[in-house]
Amino acid sequence: MALIEVKDLKKTYESDDVATPVLHGLTFKIESGEFVAVMGPSGCGKSTLLHILGFLDKHSEGSYLFDSKAYDDFSPAEIARVRNKRMGFVFQAFNLLARASVFENVKLPLLYSGTKESLWDSAAKEAIEAVGLTHRLNQDSAKLSGGEKQRVAIARALVMKPDVIFADEPTGNLDSKSGQQVMEIIQDLNETAGHTIVLITHETYTAEMAERIIKMKDGLIESDTRVAARRSAKDKFIK
Repeated sequence: MALIEVKDLKKTYESDDVATPVLHGLTFKIESGEFVAVMGPSGCGKSTLLHILGFLDKHSEGSYLFDSKAYDDFSPAEIARVRNKRMGFVFQAFNLLARASVFENVKLPLLYSGTKESLWDSAAKEAIEAVGLTHRLNQDSAKLSGGEKQRVAIARALVMKPDVIFADEPTGNLDSKSGQQVMEIIQDLNETAGHTIVLITHETYTAEMAERIIKMKDGLIESDTRVAARRSAKDKFIK
């Protein structure tokens, strides 16, 4: 069953009466449990697409269905609820609270979720354990390495047990060793935990860790193919 479905999706930004088209009519589906990499050069529309799929921005034309329901049929309250409970986000810049601990950063989505407060601590600790950072539980995030910060970001994305995790260039600011550790976690979240993963990347090597690669160019889909020999994130990582 398709968790994500877009049809003739277009996005145009308007500024001072100047229209800048970014996406020119994309059509594809992503099934529940898939690991899909969206790749292409800078400026091709990858991040714009991710923001639309993650309910962080709205498309201009065409349609976007999430779990068979059209975006336009979601109320603002429903959009906020889906984004909080059913979607997790991992960004290149980490987006952590620098003066907050690992535990406090990971617990943050729970504060706005309606989850019983008595469950917050155990849920946060479980997510932190999943990324191997229990020993950093009370460490301020500003004092962590880049790889550790990204693992905290993954734990924060994971804490609500979302249906889909959107990862936008998650290894872009990391060295090879840290990048490999992050990709091992992301691949395991798909293979073991069954999370749908949508990975934005410009790296072919990283994209080949997915099951399927959607290549974009100039706001269009250039190709959409299955990965014949999927790479394991445990292999030597090449940046």
